[in-house]
Amino acid sequence: MAVADELDARAGEADTLRRAAVERARQHAELARRRYLAVDPHNRLVADTLEADWNDALRQLAAAQEDYQRQRDTLPARLDDNQRATIMALASDFPALWSDPATPQRERKRMARLLIEDVTLVRDDTIAVHTRFRGGKLHSLTLPVPLRPWETRRTPAAAVARIDQLLDAHTERDVARILNDEGLATGDSRPFDPIAVARVRRAYGLTSRYQRLRAAGMLTAVELAAQLGVSARTVREWLNASLLAGEPCNDKHEYLYHPPGPNPPVKLQGRKLSDRAATTRS
Repeated sequence: MAVADELDARAGEADTLRRAAVERARQHAELARRRYLAVDPHNRLVADTLEADWNDALRQLAAAQEDYQRQRDTLPARLDDNQRATIMALASDFPALWSDPATPQRERKRMARLLIEDVTLVRDDTIAVHTRFRGGKLHSLTLPVPLRPWETRRTPAAAVARIDQLLDAHTERDVARILNDEGLATGDSRPFDPIAVARVRRAYGLTSRYQRLRAAGMLTAVELAAQLGVSARTVREWLNASLLAGEPCNDKHEYLYHPPGPNPPVKLQGRKLSDRAATTRS
């Protein structure tokens, strides 16, 4: 309010000076007019000189008037009584002024500098903030330690746990599809894909789908073929014909197989697949 009053006073002084300049230009023009009118008309040389002086004085008067009017138009509007009352109400209600969306950030910084003497930060498991205001009051609060940049991109714990659960029954491609269907995202808020699932699995030391199946006792095609006395190719053909049970261990169409039961399939080497299926049905 003091600054506004000082600006009003300075604007009033400047207006007075410009108005005085206009009045001097008007007096000069009036004096030039009188001199011109008082000259002997027969003395053309003197009359022409005085007429030029009068015209020049009139141009100076017009320029002074235009400058005066332009300056008045560009002057900031003075605060009226309602505006002053509003400012005083805001000054007494600091939270409203601070939270007002119309208050720019630069003004909030100025307000903080006017109110706060100093701030002391003590970092441990949390951050203790001790604020000393200019009036002498001390206010303390506790804030959590902010995350480091790499921590802000960490995969959410819920997504990691869900990946660990889904790998028991699904490959990484299927895991990514299920996670996206459930609305889970990566640490940088992107949809999951098989590469992202594999990256999370390695980063958090999760057991792969292959390792889980092997730990459950499932066999490779070579191992099962050795037990059945057939080739690995035959084992894969029996899987395609649904003569054997297997589980996909990755997204490359590779399978692991359940150990053979007490009655394993007969050795059908050398026959066509259709003949094998017919033999099995019979």
